[in-house]
Amino acid sequence: MCECTLVIHAPYWKSKPGSLYSFETYLKKSWGKGYAIYQKDVSKLPAGSKVILLRNDKNKRRAEGVLVKLDPTGEKTLQGIQRYDVYIKNLKEVLPYNYKPEEKLNHYGVAVFCSNC
Repeated sequence: MCECTLVIHAPYWKSKPGSLYSFETYLKKSWGKGYAIYQKDVSKLPAGSKVILLRNDKNKRRAEGVLVKLDPTGEKTLQGIQRYDVYIKNLKEVLPYNYKPEEKLNHYGVAVFCSNC
């Protein structure tokens, strides 16, 4: 059985600490807002999948948790990709920061990688 992980990015340049889209807010509220996720990837991510939240810039930070649900926002990108709010439980910061090559993010700040397939 495949086990897939969702990686989402909350970069400092997009939103400073304390703003709605910041790493700190996502960590505090255990959710990420408005991520464009391909339908082929959504189907691989049932509740209980691992979620990694990154701030992969000069102020590197990482948190990990468990996916509760992907909730469609009703908005799509210009390319027609559905946006989702990502709800996470047990989201905790992981130290030290450790970036893995398979977590390479796409243009939308998202990665999905699977193991045991």
